[in-house]
Amino acid sequence: MKLYFTPGACSMAPHIALREAGLAYELQKVDLSKHQTDTGEDYYKINPKGYVPALRLDNGELLTEVAAILQYVADQKPASGLSPTAGTMEHYRLIEWLNFIASEIHKQFGPMFNPKITPEWRQNQLNALSRRFDYLSERLAGNQYLFSGKFTIADAYLFTVLNWTGFLDIDLGKWPKLKDYMARIAARPAVKEAMREEGLVK
Repeated sequence: MKLYFTPGACSMAPHIALREAGLAYELQKVDLSKHQTDTGEDYYKINPKGYVPALRLDNGELLTEVAAILQYVADQKPASGLSPTAGTMEHYRLIEWLNFIASEIHKQFGPMFNPKITPEWRQNQLNALSRRFDYLSERLAGNQYLFSGKFTIADAYLFTVLNWTGFLDIDLGKWPKLKDYMARIAARPAVKEAMREEGLVK
């Protein structure tokens, strides 16, 4: 499998999952400002959507969208425990979390990377994120991970998007449970290796 990624972008979530699952993969770096891979390929010809992540499967097919790729990776190694068994209530809870992270957290961060964002617009996004952070803090009270008592692909995704608070100078001091959660996930060997491969840590 080949993962098309941009360092620190949402593609880091499936990168972490691939590491956690112990699956073989290649990395292909993408410069999203030029929509070009580091080997000079036109990324639009690889993924017409133009953004990461994209996963080239061993059969040649291309899979896109974070949640879909995460579930695919987890399904390749059921013994990893990255996803509950399909058809169980726990699995639907995982899907619930993946959708919440995608629509209510990931997408709230998006506009804040726009250099033309106004102070008012930025504050609006911060207000929305603040409410989401309150909710996450409540859910993490007494829990190491989002649910089921162990690390899942939902944690890989949440860690990835919360990591953007550092790039965007958003202080998590008001949410100590989130800070503890971030530190806990960052300490996982697979997460360290994925971040090292992306050049985010030494």
